[in-house]
Amino acid sequence: MSITYQMARNFKRKYPLTVAWRIKQHCKIIDKHINPDEKVLYVFLGQKNASSLDFVNTYVFALTNKRLIYATKRLVFGYFFYAITPDMFNDLTVKQGLIWGKIIIDSVKEEVLLSNISKNALDEIETKITQYMMEEKKKYHPHDHRH
Repeated sequence: MSITYQMARNFKRKYPLTVAWRIKQHCKIIDKHINPDEKVLYVFLGQKNASSLDFVNTYVFALTNKRLIYATKRLVFGYFFYAITPDMFNDLTVKQGLIWGKIIIDSVKEEVLLSNISKNALDEIETKITQYMMEEKKKYHPHDHRH
């Protein structure tokens, strides 16, 4: 069993209200794209879509020591894989509803909307991503003393 899948299962166990399935297949896509010098630091699950009512797009998100990557294995054939490097990361927004919450990751190229995440997981996800990105961004602007 891969470390990515173990971490994804642990996340699902810890936050069972998060809507996610076919986790093992999605993790295989993440594992396929992990570089030899990359280490998975944190894994979480969510639906990448515009509406909370649309819950067929489960993605696995992995924060590595190099980037934030996310993927889904399509039902019939193929997959989708995306990566956001720290220099492309702009901002993160958290929205909490009655049962589920949303995380919006704003990058230079796009805004990624993740929904149907257990509201109890929101703080943990925000902290992990924000702390990592803020630390990594320092490496891109070592002489910028404004921050």
